[in-house]
Amino acid sequence: MEMIKKLKLRDFEIGSDKLTILSGPCAAESMEILEETARVLKEVTEKLDINFVFKSSFDKANRSSINSYRGPGLKRGLEMLNAIKSKYDVPIVTDIHTPDQALPVSEVADIIQIPAFLCRQTDLLTAAAKTGKIVNIKKGQFLAPEQMGSLVKKVEDSGNNDILLTDRGTTFGYNNLVVDFRAIPIMQEFGYPVVFDATHSVQLPGANGSCSGGDRRFVPPLAKAAIAAGANALFFEVHPNPDKALCDGPNMIALDDVEELFKRCKDIFEIVRR
Repeated sequence: MEMIKKLKLRDFEIGSDKLTILSGPCAAESMEILEETARVLKEVTEKLDINFVFKSSFDKANRSSINSYRGPGLKRGLEMLNAIKSKYDVPIVTDIHTPDQALPVSEVADIIQIPAFLCRQTDLLTAAAKTGKIVNIKKGQFLAPEQMGSLVKKVEDSGNNDILLTDRGTTFGYNNLVVDFRAIPIMQEFGYPVVFDATHSVQLPGANGSCSGGDRRFVPPLAKAAIAAGANALFFEVHPNPDKALCDGPNMIALDDVEELFKRCKDIFEIVRR
């Protein structure tokens, strides 16, 4: 296996011998929810000595229904994320959907995320790469892990070698995803850290007709299995009250449950690294 590059982010490295977790609400619903979630996640990750990146989206452009909540939009969303970044002193990851969003988002975000559905969009990848920020490419549900190599090359050829690759499950028939943990070592062969998205992997895409379903019961076993398979980092969407969330509620985990889950994942991570 290729040596995995360690990505410097503030005072820590993603891909090092210390677990990194990217986590936060699916969409930026309100400052109150963002602040509560950021405060608790920072407290928990500091207590457990885990690297932490705060995640939320200013826009969810691929919702099932045109009437679904998408977020506050680019301008207000970046203001909200910047406020969280300043108040809690945490790095930020958020996703972009069009190339023109890359530059303004790079003024706030430390990691620019490429959504799974858009992972092959060359203009989106090159725009993100040219910001100089870390680019997190989420593997499309329709791709084999080996196919991520061409996406990595698009970013590298645009002058950026700070790349994360994220697995979030693979389409399995209609309205279902399955996780193939072989994807983790396969994608690590490209030389970059691999993140496992434990909450989107339990989605049931479009299963509820006008919105996606999900089953958060399976988040803990999948997260622990991914760490056992060698994942360098984990991605969790969390919410103070997932059943009341405006986006992805069925697959998000409750804020009250994160400490126990994060601790279990860290324990496994340290065993694997030993």
